[in-house]
Amino acid sequence: MQKKIPQRQCMGCRERKEKRSLIRVVRGTDGSVSLDFGGKAPGRGAYICPNPECLKKAMRSKALDRSLEVTIPQEVYDRLAKEMEAQNG
Repeated sequence: MQKKIPQRQCMGCRERKEKRSLIRVVRGTDGSVSLDFGGKAPGRGAYICPNPECLKKAMRSKALDRSLEVTIPQEVYDRLAKEMEAQNG
């Protein structure tokens, strides 16, 4: 029997994808927002594809803000953009 692969929905394109292929943005128990590359940090998580277009869509629709129930600081968006450039470039 094959092991089930966890799926998560991207907040930008709204497509369900393999959890490992997505970047996790987490709101910690203290209310701080950070990127979680290990996928194990405690707190509420939201996922986004490592695609700049998905990030633009998520920023425009404020999907990450709604999902994490907090206003995402601009530094987090900037760091996400840098990580996407590093992965894709």
